[in-house]
Formats: sequence, C-alpha cells, structure tokens
Amino acid sequence: MPIIESTYKPPYFFRKGFVATVYSGLIRKVEGIVQKRERLTLSDGDFLDLDWSYADEKTDTLIIILHGMEGSAQRAYVTGTAKLCNENKIDALSVNFRGCSGEDNLHFQSYHSGATTDLQDVISHVIGTKTYSEIYIKGVSLGGNVTLKYLGESTNIPTEIKGGIAISVPCYLAGSAKELHTIKNVPFHEKFKRDLINKLRIKSKNHPDKISNKDLKAIKTLYDFDNYYTAKAHGFINGADYYEKSSSLQFLPNIKVPTLIINALNDSFLSPECYPVKEAINNPNLFLEMPKYGGHMGFIQKGGYYYNELRTLEFIRKNS
Repeated sequence: MPIIESTYKPPYFFRKGFVATVYSGLIRKVEGIVQKRERLTLSDGDFLDLDWSYADEKTDTLIIILHGMEGSAQRAYVTGTAKLCNENKIDALSVNFRGCSGEDNLHFQSYHSGATTDLQDVISHVIGTKTYSEIYIKGVSLGGNVTLKYLGESTNIPTEIKGGIAISVPCYLAGSAKELHTIKNVPFHEKFKRDLINKLRIKSKNHPDKISNKDLKAIKTLYDFDNYYTAKAHGFINGADYYEKSSSLQFLPNIKVPTLIINALNDSFLSPECYPVKEAINNPNLFLEMPKYGGHMGFIQKGGYYYNELRTLEFIRKNS
C-alpha cells in the first residue's frame, strides 16, 4: 500500500513538535564525518559548492542530499544521513544551495523551493564524471520540495536515478507559508527572516542596482521577502505566483521512480495540503508515511541516528 503505517516512537520528551524541531535544528551534533569540497560551475556561470563524503570501499551507489531553507551541507540533518550511508557502502554528495556554503554566489538570484535547474546540473555533472549506477536523491524541507518537483516535472529522468526521499516537505508552498506566519511559529518565522535579510544585505552591496535599502526596510515578513526578492530575482510575478508554480504537490502524479515522503502530523510548518494522501493512493511510486510525532525534521530516537535516516537507508536497500 502507498500509505505506510509508521512505527516511529520518540522518547517521551521529544513527542512535542516544538521541542523536537528546536533540538534537531540547533542542538544536535554529528561527529566523525569527513567531507571533501568540490566547486561546480553551473550552466549559467554561477557556482555551487558540493561536499562529498565516501564509504570505506568503492561503491556504485550515491545519495545526493539537499538541505532546507537557510541550511547547508554541514547541518546535522544532512551529515547524519551522509554518515549513516557512508557506513553502509553508499557515497554521499551533500549540496550547498547557492549562497549557502559560507560565500555569496555570483548572481543576484540564489535558490528557492522550486529551483530544479541547479539539481539538474549537479546530476549531469555526477553522471558525466563518475561511474555510479544507482543514484538516490534525498531532500529535507525546502530541499524535499526541490526533490519532488524535479522527479515529477521532467520526462527525461536519467536511468541512474533510482529513487527519491523527501522529509518534512512543504509540498504545498502557499499553505506552508501561511503556517509560518501563524503565532505558533513566530520564533521560526523571525529566525528565517533575520537570516534571509542578512544575506540579502550582502547581495544589495554586490548588486546595488537590483535592490535598494528602501526594499530591505520594507521586508517585515517572509511574505514580504518572497515578494521583494524571491519573485523579483527568479522571474515570478509575485510571491503567490512563486508558491503556485514551485509547489511540488502538482507534480507528484508524474513521479515514475520509487519515492518516500515522511511528514510528521505534528509538524507546525505544514498545512493539511502537505499530506498528499490522494496523490500517494493514486501513484504506486509514492510511499507516504505520516508519523504522529517528529515535528519539523525532528525524528529523534535512541541510538544516535534519526528515524528518517534509518528509513532512508532501508528504502535505498529495498529499491536497489
């Protein structure tokens, strides 16, 4: 059945979505992973920094990992998956989206929830320079939306792509944006806004002709950010147009490779539309798991690795 009954049971204290989310995003550490950086020149002349980590022996399997909004390849939810895969004979390529590797990217545009062209460039680079016969894509939060959109919008997915995994994914962006503006999410909204504006200040210095101090001062919410920057920089009419065209929900019926979605029912970032039950029932390639607990990217359990990381490895093994 495409709807999977979850077995996830967190320690009692982490049943609260807020606690699980904050701990996982700000406190959790993953030690013992060695990453080697490669700079990839993109098709439009900009760059991405790719952080590779490897299994102890040669392998034909690779996982490409995409982080969430204002994350990086060094976040614990990325390195946890990479380390577990490396320990199980799978190489990992952790992608830093534009401007997320500690250095501003060259162009005025950066990354957004629907920007799949950069992922296409990464995959083309890997296939053109490496010898992996099995490639899996895992995206978390914003990266999950990119993953699902990529898998569903293209009619020419390379045969090396064997499956996808999307965790805590806001597949209906308008609904998720609305949730982020509610009172319950004020701490998260303010942190995202602060981090995004700080980066935009750097961009305003490098591209003074494209955004003004007046624009920066006008940004009071994430809605404003998407209207003043995301839409303007990436060719959308406004924020609402960006949400509509970039949401992966509309592309789920077209996914042709096995794809696992894990969205916790107590994830405060997700609206009801972000639980695509109908789409999973109607597409045998979609496997939807909706644990009662987990918050946003907070699937904590005893033993060091998170539930979603172990499920990722299990899913790869099942479909390899």
